Amino acid sequence: MMQAGIFTGYFPYGLEEVARRIRALGFNTVQLDLHFKDIDLSAGQITRDKARKVRDTFRDHNLPICCVSGYTNIIHPDKLEREKRLAYLKEIIRNAREFGSPYVISETGTYNTESDWVHHPKNKTEEGFAECRKVISDLAQTAYDHGAVFLLETYVNNVVGSVEETVKMFAQVDHPGLGLLMDPTNYFEAHNIDRMEQVLNQVFDTLTDKIRIAHAKDVKRSGSDKAEKHADIGDVDAHEGLTFRGVGEIELPAPGLGALNYDLYLKRLSEKHPNIPVIIEHLSEDDVPRAKKFLDRKFRANGL
Repeated sequence: MMQAGIFTGYFPYGLEEVARRIRALGFNTVQLDLHFKDIDLSAGQITRDKARKVRDTFRDHNLPICCVSGYTNIIHPDKLEREKRLAYLKEIIRNAREFGSPYVISETGTYNTESDWVHHPKNKTEEGFAECRKVISDLAQTAYDHGAVFLLETYVNNVVGSVEETVKMFAQVDHPGLGLLMDPTNYFEAHNIDRMEQVLNQVFDTLTDKIRIAHAKDVKRSGSDKAEKHADIGDVDAHEGLTFRGVGEIELPAPGLGALNYDLYLKRLSEKHPNIPVIIEHLSEDDVPRAKKFLDRKFRANGL
């Protein structure tokens, strides 16, 4: 059976309290965000003892960590800023096994300096793709050298955004240290959201063997609000990836609040990954019970 999980970052507390609250909601796995009120896991501050403390705390609450968040703009055009971001991402990758999972996730980045999710013309050039490929190849090798796997997460405005670009990246970086975080909502734009079933089938027809972890959020047209959207999740120090809700024509709300064909998504996902963790996102703590109930109902209705 598939497993419903949740990002730890939606719970702005100390380590023990985060684990306790998540377990009380009936989850049995988490995606680990390196952000707790009582333990510093920022750049240069990760140690083996800290990582094992986090791992063991979640294990003690029957909440195995299935993957680790490492989200950052891996191709930031400011070279010094890029080096700083990649250094921290590699620090996370090197310690992934100590945290309890080999899988570390990041988006593929944008050349836009104002936002990690806004398009830049260079994103869709051969030059931009080649530069991103070089970074991803290096991350995959770093992961492999430390018993980990770097999972790229696509997003339409990033360098790797379309199904075709994802297939191309995996063809050019054919490496055991590289896998895919499956989030189908990230492939949709105004021009293809009305062809949802076709796009979903294309995703799974071409990328199923690369998938390691899956996400559960939703997608819909944004209406009149085309600005970059963020939500208040009750934590002023939260990573922007946890507050982001879309930009331009597309909004990315919590699961069950959009137009994603969840029945088709989960059926196709289960064909080759019947026990995969499906991690709920794009919500605040108070909406977690509703979102979990929605996902659990979909699992049950589809026999998953």
